[in-house]
Amino acid sequence: MRSRQKALLVAELAKAKKAEDIVILDMRKLSNITDFFIIATSSSSTRSQAIVNNIKEALINVGESIASIEGSWEAGWILLDAYDVVAHIFSDEVRLFYNLESLWADAPKVRLCQKKKKKITKHSKKNSKRK
Repeated sequence: MRSRQKALLVAELAKAKKAEDIVILDMRKLSNITDFFIIATSSSSTRSQAIVNNIKEALINVGESIASIEGSWEAGWILLDAYDVVAHIFSDEVRLFYNLESLWADAPKVRLCQKKKKKITKHSKKNSKRK
């Protein structure tokens, strides 16, 4: 799996478990540490654990390796290192304190795919059945 594809997958997996304010940073031209950072906020320890477990299980299921999982909710930050993609799951306060988006402000942001909402119009099926 290519690193960009993996980054998008990790972001979607985090989103599926209610991670908030998800940002994907393309680090390839700025750092040799990793290709992509995923930065997300979680509102509780239970949610953080669910996010990390979802990412870990899904990556392993598609044949990807996890180098390490570090940190704890008590510290307000869990880091999941999948080699070319590193996910940072923060509490609100710790995310503001470390402010990785500002630290790596030169990194291009990758858009997370958004599903388009279906538009309801006057001529939808529901309205066209009346006769």
